[in-house]
Amino acid sequence: MNYENIFDAHAHYDDKWFDDDRFELLDNIKNKGVCGIVNNSVDLKTAQKSIEYAEKYDFVYAAVGFHPENLDNMPLDYLDAIAELTKHEKVVAIGETGLDYHWDIPKDKQKRVFEEQIKLSLDLKMPLVVHDREAHKDTFDLLRKYRPNALVHCFSGSAELMREAVRLGMYISLGGVVTFKNARQSVEVASEIPIDRLLLETDAPYMAPVPFRGKRCDSSLILYAAEKIASIRNMGIQEVLNITCENAKRFYNIK
Repeated sequence: MNYENIFDAHAHYDDKWFDDDRFELLDNIKNKGVCGIVNNSVDLKTAQKSIEYAEKYDFVYAAVGFHPENLDNMPLDYLDAIAELTKHEKVVAIGETGLDYHWDIPKDKQKRVFEEQIKLSLDLKMPLVVHDREAHKDTFDLLRKYRPNALVHCFSGSAELMREAVRLGMYISLGGVVTFKNARQSVEVASEIPIDRLLLETDAPYMAPVPFRGKRCDSSLILYAAEKIASIRNMGIQEVLNITCENAKRFYNIK
């Protein structure tokens, strides 16, 4: 069966893993049912790349921001630079930004830069894409404080934390992890989240679903996560794709 309305809420097509066939892949991906992709930046260089892809393809959009792993060479005026990039018509969000305590990166600096980008998203009235890795408490302390219009991507928290995100008016996105054998928590979240708050993503080229785990991921593979979520929730696969596509468009203000 051919499916449609596959909307990838979070990908990184600027990654070097796509260098050999990036445009060939994107030229053909709509034929696999993909209707939208938001390419997320990690710094200013990837922000420019994201905008370049968004200009080339009508179904690609850009999010611009600084990832917590990319703070070393951040210019002092980085907020002004991000704000300037958001003026582009295909830029739909600030991101990705957040906290990553998996790596040995100074936490104070991470929190300061995350907080600054939260404030910027509020000032510009733009959605915010949040990265939260092994940092649930500090991430949610800041989200509670400011209550931005946020998407917590690759959500890795508990069902209880998901419920708090929903109470705060936020969205979450799930991807290939929900298909993994040990993904008890993600399965629980997928079964309990209000369906109007769920987006699907790949985090391509990473996080490929079973049976492609460890291989390069692309937006068409969202189908495997949709299939898993449909079975968990006793829904049709196309129904899941239709709803999550509408949710993504609503969150990102895409007409």
